[in-house]
Amino acid sequence: MDLQNKTAFITGGASGLGLATAQNFLAAGANVMLYDLRADALEAAAASLGPNVAWHAGDVADEVGVSEAIGIAKEKFGTIHINVNAAGIGGAARTVGKDGPMPLAKFEHIVRVNLVGTFNVLRLCAEVMQVNEPVTADGERGVIVNVASVAAFDGQTGQAGYAASKGGIVSMTLPIARDLSKRGVRVMTIAPGVFETPMMAGAPEAVREPLIAITQFPKRLGNPTEFAQEVAHIVNCGYLNGETIRLDSGIRMPA
Repeated sequence: MDLQNKTAFITGGASGLGLATAQNFLAAGANVMLYDLRADALEAAAASLGPNVAWHAGDVADEVGVSEAIGIAKEKFGTIHINVNAAGIGGAARTVGKDGPMPLAKFEHIVRVNLVGTFNVLRLCAEVMQVNEPVTADGERGVIVNVASVAAFDGQTGQAGYAASKGGIVSMTLPIARDLSKRGVRVMTIAPGVFETPMMAGAPEAVREPLIAITQFPKRLGNPTEFAQEVAHIVNCGYLNGETIRLDSGIRMPA
């Protein structure tokens, strides 16, 4: 699928990987609908991106909020061709720590945002995509790109909730691709390593340097523009479907 004149619904679009993806898509001639929890950050991002952008603030796991945002996108741009699910949260806690077991509410919240939220958005976007006119000779109507993490494979101490949520995204990639195959919609997942996002920008060198040390080549953290390039590649390459791509410079996280 070519990005020119297509519309992308991007969650987590106010900053980091989502914002970098929006910038790259817009440069390629796409329209972008940004969805994030922070209205002020969304408004600032949209103002910096130009006229081919719409936005709506809300929770990815809230069916009403996502449906409202999809309605805005359809009203302004006509339909949705691409969905990138970059919204997510962290959160570390040992299964049993010095203060007792991990609060169940903490585990549930991480899974709700990262896993349930991703599924909520993609299912509603796919409902719109399935009625698009095909845009390729193969009959492609839509592309969904989910964002997991290397924690899905290399979950560290204290990452039970986070790893479970990202592992769920990896595990549901193939069955959803199978579900949507007759609709002309492809589904892919990217599992990023450690990137230069706002969260990492404030990390001290004592945190950053050990992470850089365990990458292979290049010896640095990922640039959000590289993530955006990979998303664009997935959209452009019609034979990618039902798979997870690690984008991590060969990093393997220790315990």
